[in-house]
Amino acid sequence: MIEVGIYGASGYMGGEALRVLSEHPEVKIAWATSRGEQPIEFFHRNLYGSGIKLISPENITPCDVIFFAVPTGIPMTMVHDLLSQGARIIDLGADFRLKDQKQWERKYGQPHACWDIVEEAVYGIPELHRDQIKEAEVIANPGCYSSAVILGLTPLVKAGLIDTGKIIVDGMSGTTGAGAELDITTHHPEIANNLVPYNVVDHRHSYEMEQELGNLSELPVTIHFTPVYVPITRGILACCHCFSIRKISRAEILDIYRSFYKDEQFIKIFDMPKEPESSWQYLPYPWVSAVSGTNYCHIGFDIDERRGRLVVFSVLDSVGKGGAHAGVQNMNLMFGLRESTGLNRWGLHPY
Repeated sequence: MIEVGIYGASGYMGGEALRVLSEHPEVKIAWATSRGEQPIEFFHRNLYGSGIKLISPENITPCDVIFFAVPTGIPMTMVHDLLSQGARIIDLGADFRLKDQKQWERKYGQPHACWDIVEEAVYGIPELHRDQIKEAEVIANPGCYSSAVILGLTPLVKAGLIDTGKIIVDGMSGTTGAGAELDITTHHPEIANNLVPYNVVDHRHSYEMEQELGNLSELPVTIHFTPVYVPITRGILACCHCFSIRKISRAEILDIYRSFYKDEQFIKIFDMPKEPESSWQYLPYPWVSAVSGTNYCHIGFDIDERRGRLVVFSVLDSVGKGGAHAGVQNMNLMFGLRESTGLNRWGLHPY
């Protein structure tokens, strides 16, 4: 059994990691931390009766792998000691994601405490970095928006089919992405029946998108990204607008995506057919609700052949494939398990 610790179990991401890992057949939860003294059900009512006990961070013990689900800046102060104890690290936050130190320190507003670890850490998208993840000691789990956009655009960027300097992304997120702390923008009377744009330019996740997609392109990649909170709890819809460098058909795009992701269990190329006589097309495009609570990413698209614009829709659960579930997928690779172990669940319907 793999002994797992969850450092920061009272928030939404930590709670989702607990939920998934408690069902994992090869895992024993060694500990889960909280700075409060309340029981687990105070934070996560779905775990009432689970028997999981929360402990103070000062009382953690050595274990095989540690999931960090805490604010930026905490993991980097602890990682050297934990690695020396033989633990492997999966950071669900941002401490190790960016490979440009000046850029990281500017965007996160603090000096980085262990840049040597960043240089060794592997960016945790298995579909791109599977072999490196297997050997890694530290995994930098991607941001939720970043996962959706990178998975959605990788086949087009790698094939050199789009203008990489003109990629526009509208990201729509459920309010889980704001965290469990109370805030006016996620207060029910404010977000219900509302849409809330925020950090509309120079969002932190833009740099992850440009970094990872830039590694696949011969030309620089620029992502013009704007996020919006929408009145759902969990989930991401990334609506990616890009412009083809040659004439291309929807059928050709489908072939490219199917070929690229043909061996990927958790990436589904969504292709329900259009209704030729219908004036209201919605069947060919993926829905956020379909992937809620899962490790799946659904990708769909359409093309405006007259204007040369491709629209890629990428949907995933912001704390699922965009967070804790992807972290478990990475853990499985790190410990030589079947990649899908503990992750074979479909979404709920209705959600």
